[in-house]
Amino acid sequence: MPYVFPKMRRFGFSLLRHISSLPSASRTCCLHRRVFTGSYTSTITGHGFQQHRRNMSSSALRQHIQDLSGAEQRLLDKLYEGLIGGQRASLAESITLVETQHPRKKELAQVLLQRVLAYRREQESRNGGKPVAFRVGLSGPPGAGKSSFIEVVGKMLTGRGHKVSVLAVDPSSCTTGGSLMGDKTRMTELSRDMDAFIRPSPASGTLGGVTRTTNEAVVLCEGAGYDIVLVETVGVGQSEFAVADMVDMFVLLIPPAGGDELQGIKRGIIERADLVVVTKADGDLMGPARRIQAEYTSALKLLRRQSKSWNPEVVRASSHTNDGIPEVWAMLESYRDAMLASGELQGRRRAQQKVWMWSLIQDNALAHFQNHPSVRGALPQLEQRVTRGEISPGLAADLLLKAFTSSSPK
Repeated sequence: MPYVFPKMRRFGFSLLRHISSLPSASRTCCLHRRVFTGSYTSTITGHGFQQHRRNMSSSALRQHIQDLSGAEQRLLDKLYEGLIGGQRASLAESITLVETQHPRKKELAQVLLQRVLAYRREQESRNGGKPVAFRVGLSGPPGAGKSSFIEVVGKMLTGRGHKVSVLAVDPSSCTTGGSLMGDKTRMTELSRDMDAFIRPSPASGTLGGVTRTTNEAVVLCEGAGYDIVLVETVGVGQSEFAVADMVDMFVLLIPPAGGDELQGIKRGIIERADLVVVTKADGDLMGPARRIQAEYTSALKLLRRQSKSWNPEVVRASSHTNDGIPEVWAMLESYRDAMLASGELQGRRRAQQKVWMWSLIQDNALAHFQNHPSVRGALPQLEQRVTRGEISPGLAADLLLKAFTSSSPK
C-alpha cells in the first residue's frame, strides 16, 4: 500500500469520521459514489464480504441505473455492447469516459465499469477461476527503447493469435495538458494492426503518469477481449511502484549505457522487477549489454525474493534484430504459468484491489478536505504566510487540519 504521511493519516481518520456522520445521500455525494458503492467494493475480499460480493454487482448497478436518463442508458448500452463485441471505437470512447473529470460522467463511467467487471467475472468463472488476461507493466529510463520493444513484442504476439492492448502513459504538457511523446506515432506498425489497441494517455500532472484511470482502462481492455495488456509508464521513478500495483508482472527495461548504471536505477525499483531486460543488445553495444547483464544479475542476488515461485532474471534483447525477443516472451509465459500454479498471481490481484481502493479513498478524501468551507477560507492566507517564511509548512498543515476537524461533526 502506498506510504501515507502521518499528518495525512490523521487527516484521513478525521475525514472518515466526518463522512460517516453524514446522512447517506450526502455521504454518497461527497465521494462521488466511488467509495461506498460501485465496482471497487464488489471486488474486495475478506471477512464479511464473501456473501456481500455475490449480490453487490446487481444491487449497486440497480441503484445507479435508477438515476439514469433514457439517453444515458442508451449511451451506456451502446458502449457496453460495442466493448464486449471487440469494437475498438467503443473501447476508446469508454476509456475517454473514465478519464473525464465531469462529475456526472464519472458516475456513468462507474455504471459501465460495474457491468464490465460482472462480464469479466463470468469469463473467469468459465476459465476455472483463472484470469483471462495477462497484465504486464513495462518501464525504464528514457532512451531504453520501451516503445520499440513494445512494438516488436506486440507484432509477434498478434502474429500468434493474441489480442494486445497497450496503455502508454505519456508525460503531459504543463501548458495544454496534452501528451508530449506521442507513443502511438512511434509504434506505427502496431497501431495499424487490427488485433492491437494503443491508447496514449497524458499523465495530467500525476507523478510517474499512472493514474486511477489507468487501472480502470485495464479493466475495459480486458472486457473488450484483449488477452495481453501492456502498461508502459514514463519511467521517472515513482511510476514503477504505481504500475507494479496494477499488473501481474513488472518488467524493467534498461539500455546498455555507460556510467554508473546501478546508481541510475533505485534499489527499490529493482526489487519490484520480476524481469530485467537489457535492450539494444546488438552490434557495438553487445559488449556493454553483456557487462550490464552481469552487473544486474549480481545485484539481484543480493535482494530479497518477492515470490516463492519465481526468481527474477536478467536477459538481453534487441528490437532492431529481434534477437532475444521470443526468449523474453517465453520467460513471461513461464512466470505466468508458475504464478498461476502456485496461486500467487490470483493473490496479487486481490491485494492490488485493496491498494486501488485505498488510493481512491485518499484521492477523494483530499478533494473533500480542499473543498471544505473552513479550509477554503483559511488556505489562501496560510499559503501566503508559508511562502513569506512566517510559518513552517508543518504548522500551516496542522492549522488547516484543526480548522477542518473543529468544524466537522464529532
